[in-house]
Amino acid sequence: MKLLLLVSLLGCLATVFAVPSVVRWCVRSEKEQQKCLALAASNTVFSCVLRDNTLDCIIAIQAGEADAITLDGGDIYTAGLNNYNLQPIIAEDYGTTSETCYYAVAVVKKGSGFKFSELRGKRSCHTGLGKSAGWNIPIGTLVSMGLIQWEGMEDTSLETVVSNFFSASCAPGAVRNTKLCQLCKSDCSKSHREPYYDYAGAFQCLKEDAGDVAFVKHLTVPASEKSSYELLCKDDTRAPIDNYQSCHLAKVPAHAVVTRKDPQLADFIWTSLSSIQNFDLFSSEAYAPSKNLMFKDSTERLVRVPANTDSFLYLGAEYISIIHSLTKEPSTTRTPNVIKWCAVGHQETAKCDSWVISSASEDGNADLECVRGNTVEECLKKIMQKEADAVAVDGGQVYTAGKCGLVPVMAEQYDETQCNTPEAAASYYAVAVVKSTSDVTWDTLQNKSSCHTGVGRTAGWNIPMGQIYKQTGNCDFSTFFSSGCAPGSDPNSSFCAKCAGSGKAVEVESKCKASAVEQYYGYAGAFRCLVEGAGDVAFIKHTTVGENSDGNGPAWAAGLRSEDFKLICPGSPENSVPISQYKDCNLAKVPAHAVVTRPESRNTVVSFLTEQQMKFGMDSADDGFKLFVSQDAKNLLFKDSTKCFHEIPAGTRYDQFLGSEYMDAMKSLRMCGTTAPDLEKSCSFHSCQQKN
Repeated sequence: MKLLLLVSLLGCLATVFAVPSVVRWCVRSEKEQQKCLALAASNTVFSCVLRDNTLDCIIAIQAGEADAITLDGGDIYTAGLNNYNLQPIIAEDYGTTSETCYYAVAVVKKGSGFKFSELRGKRSCHTGLGKSAGWNIPIGTLVSMGLIQWEGMEDTSLETVVSNFFSASCAPGAVRNTKLCQLCKSDCSKSHREPYYDYAGAFQCLKEDAGDVAFVKHLTVPASEKSSYELLCKDDTRAPIDNYQSCHLAKVPAHAVVTRKDPQLADFIWTSLSSIQNFDLFSSEAYAPSKNLMFKDSTERLVRVPANTDSFLYLGAEYISIIHSLTKEPSTTRTPNVIKWCAVGHQETAKCDSWVISSASEDGNADLECVRGNTVEECLKKIMQKEADAVAVDGGQVYTAGKCGLVPVMAEQYDETQCNTPEAAASYYAVAVVKSTSDVTWDTLQNKSSCHTGVGRTAGWNIPMGQIYKQTGNCDFSTFFSSGCAPGSDPNSSFCAKCAGSGKAVEVESKCKASAVEQYYGYAGAFRCLVEGAGDVAFIKHTTVGENSDGNGPAWAAGLRSEDFKLICPGSPENSVPISQYKDCNLAKVPAHAVVTRPESRNTVVSFLTEQQMKFGMDSADDGFKLFVSQDAKNLLFKDSTKCFHEIPAGTRYDQFLGSEYMDAMKSLRMCGTTAPDLEKSCSFHSCQQKN
């Protein structure tokens, strides 16, 4: 019996992890199936699975009955929900007009005479309920502008409000026998069985005078018919069809292929699509009058989406916010005026918990909650998703946060004399430190072992590696240094070889983690890596040695003298100088660490931290909790060398905060594609999401 069970179990595992041999494409209409079968006939690696609608396809893929389908933004959001847990892996690219984004527009017949603000009472044509250009964007825009008055699901359904706003509509996917299906030509289904479904269908609805306005994408109107139509602009003007760049409702992420979260399957789907020959994926001409079968006809090529990009990162915070504003469920309740601080790892969470306890009022309520993330990137994502509100990060992470739409709002100040000078820019020096007995110079660094604060960190990675890249032009830094510890690196890389982990045998997985659980993480950690002989050079900030020597610092630093270490200088006749000469011997002067948050949360976070530093800052009378003191490790939540916070002026973008010199260094380093974290790659993938 046991043997039979084992054989059965191994058979199941073999099925789960088997290399796929066929991509089963899910289709939603007879015409789409015809195109898919033609593809399968010419490329036997494909097969076709027919389902009634998009949701049935999503369910089929989740259940392993199909493998892939191309969806628009609204459906990508649905597919990414926990119920289905699918992810986008390949994006449509529409060429120079919009790349991996497209414009949602409102199209009307020329001379029809009404403005965008006069849409009430008109007849509307939608691509489909819950679709991006046809529903989410136009309805979200009308609600946000106050043209549609809606108090939320507690009051009445959004569909009811929209049906009362327009005199009649065709919104495929809506409840049949309602005003939202009144203009439809067939069954009002969210499939090609309904002639007015999708972009071409919504335009046909307008063309045949069934509706007064069609909500579609910017490439929908055929070139031969553009002269008969116009765009409605949000400022109540009209514009020619080709003026979509200045007259649109929103610019949104392109349609994408979604599948289960399986890297092997994703690779197979990409390889299979890339190898197609003698078949035009992006044409539905043979199946007229149907259009946009399997892929949009306006697609010029397919682009691989960065690894680990889920539906939230693909769509972006702004688009997700629009969807949330239109969902049927009431918004998630949260205590007003409570800041959710993101702590990285166990030790930071413990300090954050102490902060909560200390800040609680007599009735036990506090203005602070702690949210734990395993890495800084995870914390940034939680802030984007409104699961957290703020975290303090270094310059390299400010860069990533900025690419993801977050803003720096408070900077750490390390010079106490500048705390009363709000306009003083907080900064520090990135330095390279070696032991005073070492003969290592900047010119002899190659093939030495290195200690870094962490991958993507300013002083510990971006600045030194940027300089090394300028010297060598080689992105493979493992060929420059023989080994080292750069927390956050691939566990199998040479940059994890010298890491120490937690020091506990039961926590083997902690080695090379980008959090305080790794003993060699951060400034103090990189310095400890040098002290304990794991590396020949440490890339840290100018105050780190003094903070961990001459009687300062934790137990491992006991007995260390600052004079036992020196700085090495790039491009200087002086090969090395004392630690105290950091102003003359450094890699760069860089901006201080900063607190980042969502733009709309800026004022709340600034007010909160201003109040908290009065209670728990360096000058507070309280002998208990201190914001800038870490008991069990160094630099938890904030740098221990911080003397106060400086408010960053409202409206300051991340690139303005970092400065042109730092931005140039980052752009140079990003020439090496491997240096950007997955989160940054995901946030920077779409041109419509990039902030700079």
